[in-house]
Amino acid sequence: MDLKENYTAIKNQLPSGVQLVAVSKTHPVEAVQEVYDLGQKVFGENKVQELMEKYPLLPKDIEWHLIGHLQTNKVKYIAPFIDTIQSVDSEKLLAEISKEAGKNSRTIKVLLQVKIAAEESKFGLEIDEAKLLFQKYIDGGFPNIEITGLMGMATFTEDEEQVRGEFSVLKGLFDELTQLKTLETLSMGMSDDFPAAIECGANSVRVGSAIFGRRDYSK
Repeated sequence: MDLKENYTAIKNQLPSGVQLVAVSKTHPVEAVQEVYDLGQKVFGENKVQELMEKYPLLPKDIEWHLIGHLQTNKVKYIAPFIDTIQSVDSEKLLAEISKEAGKNSRTIKVLLQVKIAAEESKFGLEIDEAKLLFQKYIDGGFPNIEITGLMGMATFTEDEEQVRGEFSVLKGLFDELTQLKTLETLSMGMSDDFPAAIECGANSVRVGSAIFGRRDYSK
């Protein structure tokens, strides 16, 4: 497997203005460093423990995104350095991030994770919950965070029409909320469906296996 070849192929498919979050979960520090050396600065991790292990060993100008489900009791470990938490799926979590960001004299960027997939296993806020939470934020709640956008995962299915429909729902919510306060990031699409996500309006994609190869699920 050639990381350079894979990375270049993905980059060549991304239109100007679409951010690539290289998802490095379960992959070794050496592989992350190699992709970093090719010019990639934004990496995504799913688990706090793995992120904490990698962070000290890699360049400090990496922009780390936490993209997996986050428990409130683990926020404190990443609050000193995390750039963006893409997986905010409750008011309780948002309040904890704001609290820990304040302790570190930081503002942490977050995305509200919205449940657009039909699968029960997916995390995320219902659309009405996301609207209420965003309004609380606009009204001055959560002083040490900045909601910069939305994140969502489509159903894992061969039915491209369903996937596009789910992405379009999130794009509609993004457009609605940005009328209240300008949002920057619409994070949709992974290795298998990012071209469809971009066509539906995504400006940030989370690509792991198409760059690093299939993951080692034994970790």
